[in-house]
Amino acid sequence: MPRHAPPVNLTQTDRQELERWVAAHRTPQQVSQRCRIILAAAQGQLDKWIADDLEINFKTVSLWRKRFISEGSDCLWEVAEGRGRKPTLTPETIDKIVAATLQSKPAGATHWSCRTMAKAQGVSKATVNRIWQSHQIKPHLTKGFKLSRDPNFLQKLTDVVGLYLNPPQKALVLCVDEKSQIQALDRTQPGLPLKKGLCGTMTHDYKRNGTTTLFAALEVAQGKVIGQCYARHRHQEFLKFLQRLDAEFVGEAKLHVVMDNYGTHKHPKVERWLKRHERFIPHFVPTSSSWLNLVERWFGELTGKRIRRGVFFSVEDLQKAIEEFLAAWNSDPKPFVWTATVDSIVEKLNGCKQTLERIKPGCTRPRIRKNKGK
Repeated sequence: MPRHAPPVNLTQTDRQELERWVAAHRTPQQVSQRCRIILAAAQGQLDKWIADDLEINFKTVSLWRKRFISEGSDCLWEVAEGRGRKPTLTPETIDKIVAATLQSKPAGATHWSCRTMAKAQGVSKATVNRIWQSHQIKPHLTKGFKLSRDPNFLQKLTDVVGLYLNPPQKALVLCVDEKSQIQALDRTQPGLPLKKGLCGTMTHDYKRNGTTTLFAALEVAQGKVIGQCYARHRHQEFLKFLQRLDAEFVGEAKLHVVMDNYGTHKHPKVERWLKRHERFIPHFVPTSSSWLNLVERWFGELTGKRIRRGVFFSVEDLQKAIEEFLAAWNSDPKPFVWTATVDSIVEKLNGCKQTLERIKPGCTRPRIRKNKGK
């Protein structure tokens, strides 16, 4: 190291800029260190002193002193190329792995795993995993769908969505459906409770203790739910539930009832009852479009928060649990707010249909099963 290092002269502007870089939280550590070297050198400190204060090699101090004098402050932000192992995968290899994942299948299987793809391409499973993550490819996941084939789809969609977005004045909108075959399941062994660092446990096997059917009506504006459990889900039970709704909502206010196309809802006796009670105005969602009925969303709340992890020794225990959940929900109801417009739904469904139409004849098409009930 020379006895007298070249002096560093900083203008007021340069000094303020370097101090701002040092104080900033997002400044890279190596850039902040270089700024400290230059600020100390501008105060007349020797390279050896600066190196001791910053606990670095004095040759590093000498290097950045000289570079700053010759190149200015821009050189402080240069990032040196790493000294680690250079990448061995070529873009062609990456494209080959991506194409094989998307356009082929392994022998005797429906999708690739990291290990099967790594063996087929002659790379490590970690390499395949990184490539899939960078391209957001997830062969192990699937997402269910079903497109309605209802010839009056647009008309029914506009009718139901219109009720949600622009509800009629001096009337109530009720989403009605039944959740059938709710099983009263008891576990074969008692599970362990939730503890710190440990989740609760539950046996995978169970004992069936009977079933019940829940008829429910969601009042869209307030989020209140009217529910009643029955042993079966025929038109007789549905008529009883309609009578319950008629008594629950007293007065002459119109009741717009949103339902699916289940046979019970269109039974001749139900149709005659609806004609006699003119305050009930039925609205049917398109076939294979249960997502349009908001009470289905509430059924998800019931299943996830009370039924799925519950233990029931009898049907009576199950019905009591459902009633308790109903009471707790109605004590502080939270309405589900519908935001999707008809145009946005149609645009999305048209995109799905175009995607299906582009599937080549040789490819496997999704099998569409006929829905006998809804």
